[in-house]
Amino acid sequence: MRTNLDHRQQNHPLSGLRNVGILAHVDAGKTTVTERILYLTGTTHKRGEVHDGTTVTDFDSQERDRGITIFAAAVSCAWDGHSINLIDTPGHVDFSDEVERSLRVLDGAVALFDAVAGVEPQSESVWRQADRHGVPRIAFVNKMDRPGADLDAAVASIRERLHVTPLVVQLPMGKEAEFSGVIDLITMRAYVWSDGSGTFAEGLVPDALLEQARRRRRLLEETVAELHPVALDEFYERSTVSPETLAAALRDLTRSGAGVVVLCGSAYRNRGIEPLLDAVAAYLPSPQEVPAVRGMSDGAVQERVADPMAPFAALVFKVSSTTTGRLTYLRVYSGTIRKGEAVVDAGAGRTERISRILRVQADRHAEVQQAFAGDIVAVVGPKSARSGATLCAPAAPLVLEPPVVADPVVSVAVEARRSTDTDRLASALMRLVDEDPSLTVRTDSETGQTLLSGMGELHLEVAVEKIRRAHGLEVGVGRPQVTYRETVARGVSGLVYRHVKQDGGAGQFAQITLDVEPLEVADDDSAEDFAFRSVVVGGRVPQEYVRAVEAGCRDALAQGPLGGHPVTGVRVTLTDGATHPKDSSEMAFRTAGRLGLREALRASAMVLLEPVAEVTATVPEDAIGGVLGDLATRHGRISGTSTARPGTMVIVATVPLAELFGYATQLRSRTQGRGIFSTRTTGYVPAPGARSEETPSR
Repeated sequence: MRTNLDHRQQNHPLSGLRNVGILAHVDAGKTTVTERILYLTGTTHKRGEVHDGTTVTDFDSQERDRGITIFAAAVSCAWDGHSINLIDTPGHVDFSDEVERSLRVLDGAVALFDAVAGVEPQSESVWRQADRHGVPRIAFVNKMDRPGADLDAAVASIRERLHVTPLVVQLPMGKEAEFSGVIDLITMRAYVWSDGSGTFAEGLVPDALLEQARRRRRLLEETVAELHPVALDEFYERSTVSPETLAAALRDLTRSGAGVVVLCGSAYRNRGIEPLLDAVAAYLPSPQEVPAVRGMSDGAVQERVADPMAPFAALVFKVSSTTTGRLTYLRVYSGTIRKGEAVVDAGAGRTERISRILRVQADRHAEVQQAFAGDIVAVVGPKSARSGATLCAPAAPLVLEPPVVADPVVSVAVEARRSTDTDRLASALMRLVDEDPSLTVRTDSETGQTLLSGMGELHLEVAVEKIRRAHGLEVGVGRPQVTYRETVARGVSGLVYRHVKQDGGAGQFAQITLDVEPLEVADDDSAEDFAFRSVVVGGRVPQEYVRAVEAGCRDALAQGPLGGHPVTGVRVTLTDGATHPKDSSEMAFRTAGRLGLREALRASAMVLLEPVAEVTATVPEDAIGGVLGDLATRHGRISGTSTARPGTMVIVATVPLAELFGYATQLRSRTQGRGIFSTRTTGYVPAPGARSEETPSR
C-alpha cells in the first residue's frame, strides 16, 4: 500500500495515530521487522537487510559494522488509514537507557520473541521496563521458519517468565522450513505467502488443519471469556464468541494489560507482517486513548490531554548531533507547535526558538510547518535542551516527569594521544554526554584521569569509537573498571555533630543528633536507596533546617569512607538538635548534615558492594564442563542449567561484572566458536572480604 505520508500525517485525526516501539532481545529480528513494515507500507521501495548493511533504521556506521541496533531510530509510515510513528529500539543490555527513553514517549509496543529461544534475558528486561511505564503490548513470535521453531514453547515461556496471559490469535501453517502462512483464529481465514514475492493469498482453512484450528479458536474464546465480562456473557448465551466481540475484547484486554495478543511469522521471509500491522492498528491505543500526561505547574499537579487546541507541552526524549546541526526529538503531548514559535524549557527557565520541524525517517528528514498533540518529531533550534526536558508554551509552563536514567556501572580512563587534542576531546565527551544521559564524565581526584562511565563494556567501546570516527581523534583507553557502591552493615545511634564557625560578623551554628541504620531496598528498580526522617519534637530544629539537614545528608552520599564510592541503602533519622538565635541558618544546618553523616558513616560498619550480572550462556553439551569451570574461576554462582534442544545446554549464572571483561573471547575459545551468551545487570552484592571495622562513635 502506497500513500502520501506527509499529507496523511499533516491531516490525521488522533484516533488514527499509533506511537509504537519494537522491543526485543538482541538478534530477535527487530530491525528486520521494521524494514518489512516500511516496505509494505510503501515508505521504502526496497527491503533492507541487516547482513547487507542496507537497513533504514540501522544507519550508523557502527550499527552496520556490528550488525546490531545501538541507537533508537524513529520512522513514520501509514497503513490502512492509520499513521504510525515507529521506534526501533536496541536489544543489547548495554543500551537499555535508549529503550527507557523511548518507552517514556510511546503509547504501545510490539514485543518480538525468537520462535526457538522464546523469552530471552533482555526480552524479560525490556518487558519489565514497559510494565513500569504502563505501555500496552502485543507479541510477535518471529523466525517461525528456523529449525527448532515452536510457537507453543515460545508462548509457554511468555506465560511462565513474564507472568502474563498470552492470547494466541493465529495458528501457524507448516513447521520450520515448511512454514508458509497462518490461520487467523478470529475470522477463521487462512493467509498463505508465496515464496519470493512476499504477497499472500487469503482463503478457507485447509481441511487438514480445520479441527486443530477449531480447538485453538475454542481455547482462545474460553481464555478471553475468563478475562472479559462482555465476552463471558456472550459465551454463556451462545456457547461461542463472535469475531466482532472477540476483537473488541482483545482490544480492551491489550490496553488494560490483562492479556497480550500473540501473533507469529517470519520477517526475513516476509511472512506475517501484514497481520501484525493490522493488529497494531486494531489493538494498540491512539494518543487519545491513553491517560492524560501529568506534570507540575506552580507546585501543583496538572493534567494535559492530547488536544491540539490545548497549551503546547512536549517532552525531549533524544538529542543527536548531525552534520547539519543539533536535532532535538520531541513527543508532543498537547497543543500544536509551529515553525518559528518560541517555547520555554520549563525546567531550566530558558526560552528556545523552533526554527525547523522535521518528520523523521531515521537519518532522513522531511520538513513540515507544524506538529500536533500525539506527534513524534525532531526540531532544530533549541541549543541546550537535554533529554528529559519539557518544552512548553511560555504562557502555560509545565514540567513533565523525565525518563529515569540508570546509574553507570563501568568506567574507562580516556585521554587524547596528542596533547594538542585535549580540548577537542573534552568537547567531544561533553557532546557524547549531551546525546546519551547514561554516559557520565568525571575527573578522578587522585589520578587526574578523565573517566568515562557507562552501562557496559560495549557501551563504552561504542562511545569511544564514535569519538574517533566523528571527531577524528586518536584516543587512548584504559582497562575497564566497574563502579562500586558502599552501604551500611551496622549503623550508629545518637551521634552528635556540632558545627560552629566564627570568622567575623555573623557566624555559623548547627547541632544535630543522627541515627544511621541499613535501609532494606525493595526489588523495584525505582525504589529509593536513601531514606531520611525527623523525629525532633518541641521545635528544637525548625522545619526549614530539617530540610537543609536532609540536603546535606544527600550531599554526603556522593563519597563513602571505604574508597570514595557512592553510598546506598542508608536510613538516617534526625533525633535532636540545637540552634543559635543569630548564627543558625539553612547553610549551617546543610553543612552539619553533610559533615555529620560523613562522621557517622566512618563510625559505622561499612560494606563495599560490587555490580553483578546474570549470564545466560548457550553452549554445546560437550563443552559444558569447561564452561562451568571457567564461570567458577570468575566467582560465578550457577543458578540453573537446562536443555535448550538436543546437544545444546543453557547455563544461567550470577557473575561479578568485573569478571566478565573479555568473556566473549574465552567462551568462543572453550566452545570452538559455537557458544553464545547474554548478560543483564541485576544489582549490587557485597564484595568478598570488603567489610570495614567500625570505629567507636563519639
